[in-house]
Amino acid sequence: MSSSDLPSDLLGYVTPPTSHSALSSPHKQRSTTSSIASSRRRSNYHPSAAVMRRNMSYSRRMQMQANTTITDHDAYIYALRAAYLHYLLQPRQKRVQHVANSSKRLERTNTSMQDLVADFKLVRDSKSTRFPHGFMAELDKRITNVLIGKEKGQEYQDSAVKRTFATFLNAFKEPTFRKQMDKDRRVEDLLLIFYSRAMKEMSKGKVDGEDDGWKLMVDRHMALFVRLISSTLHNNDWTRDRPELSSRLKTLETKLLQHDQDLAEATQRAGGQGGQSIEVEIPRTYEVRDMPHVVRVCRIFAIPTVQAQNDINAHREVWTEREALRDLKEWQNHMMLNAHITLSKDDFGTDEAYESWKKGEYADLSQMMLQIVQSQPELAKSGSSGRPAQLRASSKSIGDDTYAEISRQMNAGAEMDHDQPVDMSGLNIDDSNPRDSMGVDSASQVDFTFVPPDGPAYYRAVLRVALTHDLADDETPPNDGGSIHLLSKHSMDLLSELALRWRVPIFTRVVLYLDVIREKYEEQEIGLEVVDTAFTQAKDPAVAQQFAERRTKNLPATPAVQSPLLDRSKWTIADTHLYQFALARMHDATLRELYEVFQHCYESKPPTVGVALYVLDTHIVSDPAFHSSPEDSIAFTTMMSDALRQKAREKYHELLSKHISDTASDWEFFHVVQLGKAVTGLAGKVQKRYSKNPEVLGVNPASILVEEVLPSFADDAKELITRIMALAKEKETEDGKPGEVPIQDGFDLYRELVEVRHVYAQALPGKEFTFHVEGLLQEFVWRWISMTDAKLLAWIDEAVAQDSFAARHDPHTSAEGAMPSTEDDARHSQSVMDVYQIFAQPLEQVQRLEWDDDLQYAKFMTAISKSIGRGVARYCELLEGKFAKEMDRQTPEQEMRAQQTQREKWLSAARDVWVTGGRAGEKIEPFQFWPESFVKINDIEFATLQLDKLEKEVNVDACAEVINRLEPPPPPHVRARQGGNKFMFTIKIIEAEDLKAGDANGLSDPYVVLGDEYQKRLAKTKTVYSSLNPRWDETVDILTTGPLNVVATVWDWDLVGDHDCLGRTSLKLDPNHFNDFLPREYWLDLDTQGRVLVRVSMEGERDDIQFYFGKAFRTLKRTERDMGRKVTDKLSAYILQCLSRRTLRVLLGQNNLIAGVTMSQARGYFSKFSAQVSGRPMGLTPNSGNGGGGSEAITPGGTGAGATPLEIQNALKPLLTYFDDNFAIMKQTLTDSAMIMIMTRLWKEVLVVLESLLVPPLSDKISAQKPLSRQEVDIVYRWLQILFDFFHAYDDETKEAQGVPLEVLRSQKYHDLQTMNFFYFDPTESLVRVSDKIAQETAMRQQETVAKLNRLSAPASYAGGGSMGSHSLAPGGAGLLGTRRSKSIMLSRNLGTMRQAKAAKRAEAQADHNDDMILRILRMRPEAERYLRDRSRQKERLAAAAAAEAIVRQSLMAGRLQQMGNGGAGGGGGKGGLGRRWDTIRE
Repeated sequence: MSSSDLPSDLLGYVTPPTSHSALSSPHKQRSTTSSIASSRRRSNYHPSAAVMRRNMSYSRRMQMQANTTITDHDAYIYALRAAYLHYLLQPRQKRVQHVANSSKRLERTNTSMQDLVADFKLVRDSKSTRFPHGFMAELDKRITNVLIGKEKGQEYQDSAVKRTFATFLNAFKEPTFRKQMDKDRRVEDLLLIFYSRAMKEMSKGKVDGEDDGWKLMVDRHMALFVRLISSTLHNNDWTRDRPELSSRLKTLETKLLQHDQDLAEATQRAGGQGGQSIEVEIPRTYEVRDMPHVVRVCRIFAIPTVQAQNDINAHREVWTEREALRDLKEWQNHMMLNAHITLSKDDFGTDEAYESWKKGEYADLSQMMLQIVQSQPELAKSGSSGRPAQLRASSKSIGDDTYAEISRQMNAGAEMDHDQPVDMSGLNIDDSNPRDSMGVDSASQVDFTFVPPDGPAYYRAVLRVALTHDLADDETPPNDGGSIHLLSKHSMDLLSELALRWRVPIFTRVVLYLDVIREKYEEQEIGLEVVDTAFTQAKDPAVAQQFAERRTKNLPATPAVQSPLLDRSKWTIADTHLYQFALARMHDATLRELYEVFQHCYESKPPTVGVALYVLDTHIVSDPAFHSSPEDSIAFTTMMSDALRQKAREKYHELLSKHISDTASDWEFFHVVQLGKAVTGLAGKVQKRYSKNPEVLGVNPASILVEEVLPSFADDAKELITRIMALAKEKETEDGKPGEVPIQDGFDLYRELVEVRHVYAQALPGKEFTFHVEGLLQEFVWRWISMTDAKLLAWIDEAVAQDSFAARHDPHTSAEGAMPSTEDDARHSQSVMDVYQIFAQPLEQVQRLEWDDDLQYAKFMTAISKSIGRGVARYCELLEGKFAKEMDRQTPEQEMRAQQTQREKWLSAARDVWVTGGRAGEKIEPFQFWPESFVKINDIEFATLQLDKLEKEVNVDACAEVINRLEPPPPPHVRARQGGNKFMFTIKIIEAEDLKAGDANGLSDPYVVLGDEYQKRLAKTKTVYSSLNPRWDETVDILTTGPLNVVATVWDWDLVGDHDCLGRTSLKLDPNHFNDFLPREYWLDLDTQGRVLVRVSMEGERDDIQFYFGKAFRTLKRTERDMGRKVTDKLSAYILQCLSRRTLRVLLGQNNLIAGVTMSQARGYFSKFSAQVSGRPMGLTPNSGNGGGGSEAITPGGTGAGATPLEIQNALKPLLTYFDDNFAIMKQTLTDSAMIMIMTRLWKEVLVVLESLLVPPLSDKISAQKPLSRQEVDIVYRWLQILFDFFHAYDDETKEAQGVPLEVLRSQKYHDLQTMNFFYFDPTESLVRVSDKIAQETAMRQQETVAKLNRLSAPASYAGGGSMGSHSLAPGGAGLLGTRRSKSIMLSRNLGTMRQAKAAKRAEAQADHNDDMILRILRMRPEAERYLRDRSRQKERLAAAAAAEAIVRQSLMAGRLQQMGNGGAGGGGGKGGLGRRWDTIRE
């Protein structure tokens, strides 16, 4: 849009006419003031009533003037007159002339210069008479010193000498001549060229036939030049090589000076005739080339100097100093008579301003008249009629005295006070009376010669022409000081002279200057940069000084003034009106340009608006003379905003047509992405472009762009995405499935849409994006997660298959011959790193998307965590399978025995027993562990650490909190109606007692198999060898959707033949019985003999991220525990052998060695043979479950006396040596933490074995196990201390423990053993009393806990004591409420919660004292049988009451949850405010 498209009254201003006559001068400005003021109807300018009256009266007088236009020719003529007058008034140049004595005239010799240099020509080929190399450059420097006054010697300071040398230097520097001189170096050529130039210079202005005394000066200048040559040779030490040249030069100088005179003496001037030097004026040439102001006038008006010369010659008789003086006198007379030819009091707003101007005007006129009289003193002697000039002073004639006074003032002009006006009133140039012109109303009616009819108008015309010329002249140099000015120095000098002669005040000059700038800007001849420069210069005091400076040399310098724009109290009314008019028009034009420029603000390289804004703010709006209404600003802002909105829409349609094809089948997400990048890129550029000044006159281009473009893009993007996805599904793939948009395209599109939305939110705060981006594109994330989940297990299988399970080494230490790294972080294999890289890929992909919907993000993380849990389970399954095969492998001896026949096996076993006397199994060799087996343990440990890192990166707790808050799960009764619920049952097979003997030695090798009612195996425990009271402590998870019957079968392991069944029992897993999620223990009676103790707990299988991570952690921990158990099982056999009752009896000398072995005894040792074949220890005797045990001695020579401390310690030496041997093998591969884990498990095994030596397992029946004697008990506790120190491994030198930490060694079982020592030998009655007391305290604590829970109205979290329950779930079985909290999956979701659970368990065990150890001691007291039975019934009643209370509390809580669920049905919702119903939640 151009300026022509804008309304003429853009801001309410009606543009007044712009003719030169309307703005030309203060006189005509005053005549048009009323019209200008009346034309600006909507402006806020209202002059005072007094000013309006003055203007109206003056305007009536000015209507008489003709409204003519000043042509360039008229301006040229008056400018030429003023420039010519400046030439006339310049002081004449003077020169020094020597006047010789008239008594004796010196005659010049007739010898020519050719004859004088003849001596040099005679020896022209001689080297000694040529100038040396380098002489010309030195001579050039000496001549330059003469010109600038640095050459020593008074004779060289004469101006005539300098002119002659300057003329020669020009010729000397001419390249051709200089090259020839450097080549020939002849003296005569240099002298002749100087002589010719001197003759030409000195003959200027001389007439042939007149006095030729000037020729003597040529000889003198020639002599000075020769002297300069001689001095140059002498100073550079060239005279020694050229004595002949020096001599001839001296001779030539003597001939030129005649009688060898000194050039510095005044008496030797004029040929030595004496005389005196006088200054004479150089006559005027009246040539234009000598008139700098005239030359400037010709240049700016493009007038040939010949025409100016002709004009001057034609008016030379008229344009005189007399006429100039008459003009000034006439002007002064009109001022004195208060005529309206000049400014009057009516032209000023205040009397002070008028008086100030009047005072300065009188002073200037007096000084100017004095200057003219000084230039032409004859003007002070006579008037135009030839009579003496008359000075009017008190009506008296003044004659010669007046002239004498004027002459005195002229002579003392330099010392007089220029601030005081010179009284020139008595000077009468003609016979006219000043009062005769009282009736004259305009300058055009007065016959001025040098003053134009309208001085300000003519000044403006010349100013406009000069400004046009100087702006077009690229070679215009900057003014003094290097500052850039619009007018050149010569133009400024000319304009100052014109203003001085035409009596244009300084403030009028500045206003006219800005008005001309305004006119040129409106006519688009200049730009805003020039406007800014003009205003800046107008405000600069230095420039104001240039405007006010008097360029006439004899006029006094103007004192320092401040800028007229800063002091407007002295302005005329017309100037004020003109300035206001110029500001208004400038404001209008600037807004038009700003409007036009702003139409391009959305282009790649728009024109800047900074200059326009700067000019508006700095020079126009902030000016006190400018007035504008708020309505005008609002109208402009509205118009600008509407135009920019249209431009923004056009720009968006341009981008849309560029990036989106017209054919829908060609659309892809890539095109939407490109469109989004183009939109955000455009918005970013515009925001950055206007970051410092977001709003321009109330218009914010960035906000307008975003408001128009981004909503349009959002709407189009939604439609495009929907259409592209629909078109993709319409296309079928090769396998017949619906087509899909590539996942990566969806991710790229999401990133771009998020960027667009970010820009949208920043630019439009509080305004929602038009559609939910995440809801539209979540499909691609789900496809990514589904694709990754489908390939996850295959990736894990491949990673494990390619792993050799060798410890990773540091690349710096993996060179040949280097030892492997011992750092823990390098002791795992590559597969675990590959697996967690697989896990991290989907997490990193979703995290890189920076998904901006918390609920969807939490669901993504939940789905990925489910996949990670599946992957962890698969990895643990693969590693545990490989580990089990490696640990169950046979030794070479076992493989050899496996190849024997049945008869060979029997005979070999009998032979070994016969030869060794039953001691063949005393020495058990350490199991040969493979390094790769321990690497697998390290892999599981490393996997646990990596999973913990993933849990922190995912921020599991925050994700769970978001889902529970935005989309809470339905209550249990709603989920039950919906069906499909899954429940996780955790069954821990703890121990068994009183099992049936399955081997010939009266023992069994039991293990338990769990299966469902359809005979599908669910789990299998380890095998405990040679025990009727085995302890497994193994846990298995069973996932079910409803009630499930589990069958537990106890088998006896046999090497030969089928395994024997020791009994069966069943357990019904009903979710309704475990809806309080509390653990329960059950003694399950076998259908044959004995019973099995199990602990059952239930958790709901939830689609919960915490659940999935907890399940993965528990899987890793169970795998690590099972691997550790397999390792400890290889070591526990020797523990059982060394820490046995048989060893105690041997130490006390109670057994004797037998000499022979019968076949029945050999059959008794068959179990040892079986154990040896299977890898079990041989030569073991039963140490639990019966009271007898074997009768064979381990060592001969029993004495029957008590064992010494050394003997007790030596008895453990084989066990400690066995530990050291195996620990050395483990230390090479296992990490420190894994090593501590294995040692901790062995410590627990040691505690269990020592505990089994002291007391039987907990039960309500009397045990056949006999108590130990005091000596045996002392030995057991001595062993406990030795083993405690061994496992702690405290180093006295380093003061550090290298083994198991103290807090682990001092476990609850350790404290129970320590406590048992105090009660072991107490009477039965005392033990019964202590047990009753502990039971009562336990019951009170339970009651307090129940009461507290009832007060808090919270679900029960029961952790009561006791071991027997009231729910019979199997034949002969009883359900017992658990004494401890189960190891919940939710408590195992990361390493932190697992550590907290362990600490809580330890604190709970220490705080909750029980009488289990006392009851176990009482089992060895037959007289306590009835108490045990009564106590069992009491615990059953307490457990039943606690269970009933828990069920009631759980029912109440379920009812409340149901009410809350009914009341909140359809409420809630996630992001976006979508309503939810319980029956529509996506699981």
